[in-house]
Amino acid sequence: MKCFIPFSNNAVDKRLPTFKKNHKNMNQTHNLPEQNGRIFIVTGANTGLGYENSLSLAKKGAKVIMACRSLKKGNAARETIKKVVPKADVEVMEIDLSSLNAVRNFAKAYQSKYDRLDVLINNAGVMMPPYTKTKDGYELQLEANFLGHFLLTGLLLDTILKTPNSRIVNLSSIAHKNGKINFDDLQSEKKYSASAAYGQSKLACLLFAFELHRRLKKAGHDQTISTAAHPGIATTELARHMPKLVYGILKYTVAPLLTHAPKEGAIPTLVAAIGDAAGGDYFGPTGFQEFKGKPGKVSGTALANDEDLAKRLWEVAEELVGMKYL
Repeated sequence: MKCFIPFSNNAVDKRLPTFKKNHKNMNQTHNLPEQNGRIFIVTGANTGLGYENSLSLAKKGAKVIMACRSLKKGNAARETIKKVVPKADVEVMEIDLSSLNAVRNFAKAYQSKYDRLDVLINNAGVMMPPYTKTKDGYELQLEANFLGHFLLTGLLLDTILKTPNSRIVNLSSIAHKNGKINFDDLQSEKKYSASAAYGQSKLACLLFAFELHRRLKKAGHDQTISTAAHPGIATTELARHMPKLVYGILKYTVAPLLTHAPKEGAIPTLVAAIGDAAGGDYFGPTGFQEFKGKPGKVSGTALANDEDLAKRLWEVAEELVGMKYL
């Protein structure tokens, strides 16, 4: 069964009702290893899943670089984390994943300060906005969700590769199940469907994660793995672009039954980042239709596992961001 319910993977939507939390799932973070002495970058870290991942990693003793588009919001989130974890080692750095120049500036700034990177979590994203072209001339969802992270990974790859037992985690979505890569209209210039463009961007993220795994393995980089995760249906502010009528219907009907809080939606990402994982593993909730539930290994669609499609997308992405790697 294919489905798409537009609550997904970034930030808490305060308009949504608070539902009873599944404490069994939330407590699974206690079984994950401590991360003292390790450095993490989390994009989109000031809110939602990114915030929850940053908080959990700080509790585990990691140094967390909170890569945020808004320094003001990032610093506010950092202060909130410090109140919960007074000794947290968290730093805010500015990045805009919808700007290739901003991504390059971030990578340069990071590498001027640090010579290692244990885990890169490509979390930031946007969902179903009105049609928008970025300064680079690309459709907003494709660039912010996929192309920006593709470039960021490439720019930081040398630093990651020289860090033992490092990982790169890409965030996908169950919306990838409805996604297709439309090479004839990749930027949705001929026809724009917000949900189709979102599904395309999240399919691209998963194709990227799997192809990155294959290329790392082929190149003999055994100390670095690529994994992926999705949050199921988490109650996030990504729903802000939904039609109000549709939002209201979902909010008071199916949402309480099918969604879970960002704290729970973030757990598959944590498992992909610091849990028991191998290259190419994909994690998500294992309940009904992967909407919510205990985190575990899940499978992508046939398109997500299409190696020829992934190779073509990789080559197109290299052209669009102006960088080749692996």
